[in-house]
Amino acid sequence: MADVFGGIKHLLKVDSTSIDNNAFRLHYKATTFILVACGLLLTQKHYFSDPIDCFLYNNVVTSDILDAYCWISDSYTVPSLLDKEVGKEVAHPGIGKSKHHERVYHSYYQWVTLFVYLQALLFYMPRYIWTTLEGGKVKKLVAELNSPIVDEEVKKNRLNMMVSYFNLNLHNHNTYAIKYIACEVLNFINVIVQIYWTDWFIGFEFLNYGTRVMDFTNQDIGTRHDPMDRVFPKVTSCSFYQVGRGGGETEHTALCVMPLNVLNEKIFIFLWFWYIIVAALTGLGVLSTAY
Repeated sequence: MADVFGGIKHLLKVDSTSIDNNAFRLHYKATTFILVACGLLLTQKHYFSDPIDCFLYNNVVTSDILDAYCWISDSYTVPSLLDKEVGKEVAHPGIGKSKHHERVYHSYYQWVTLFVYLQALLFYMPRYIWTTLEGGKVKKLVAELNSPIVDEEVKKNRLNMMVSYFNLNLHNHNTYAIKYIACEVLNFINVIVQIYWTDWFIGFEFLNYGTRVMDFTNQDIGTRHDPMDRVFPKVTSCSFYQVGRGGGETEHTALCVMPLNVLNEKIFIFLWFWYIIVAALTGLGVLSTAY
């Protein structure tokens, strides 16, 4: 796994020529690295381990077939049973007898990996746009200044030329500044859009996800109910239908363990806090650049 993450460490490499600020780099360096790392971790857990384990009490089908069926057909929980007392009222949170209209089907599990990769791409897009618009101007201006083999006298002359250039062209690069500020605003818009997109993706449970988790940690252990079980249940139900010899259809309810959700809940609670921090710092960065 260290080799896998080693392959993306270049995302954090410090550029020899800086054309943006730290708030900007939070998006295309830190956030992109985090999302790609999460994607690689989920890919490993998804494809090289067992993301779902289901079983039926009567064993009418093999476990491999049942696992594959329940993974692609969406498993479910019952929201009205999430707050029931485990061991007395229900065997597991959200698991029990229910009618179809009482069930919430969790269809996003198999798309989480692709989702975080797409988010990583979107967080990098403003950087790509800015480098295209910037056109290497700063790099040309500071040419030779970063080279260790260039004579100090040459560097000094180059610096004097830059000072003269900026004095002569004061206020002549307003378009350049506007383009940069526009890309910073795009960063801010993007992180806000990502927050609401994530909320939609996991069934409109993301906006207050972090606050509910913090409330949960402060509650009494004996009476509290984990809000993460509502979003990323570790145990779900799956309806498997079998056609009998007479043509009748029989519904079998399988119990499914979702070990991948242990990782999913940690990733998304981290992203909740991270996106808020990034949004706040980006907003401050836009204001400081503009004024």
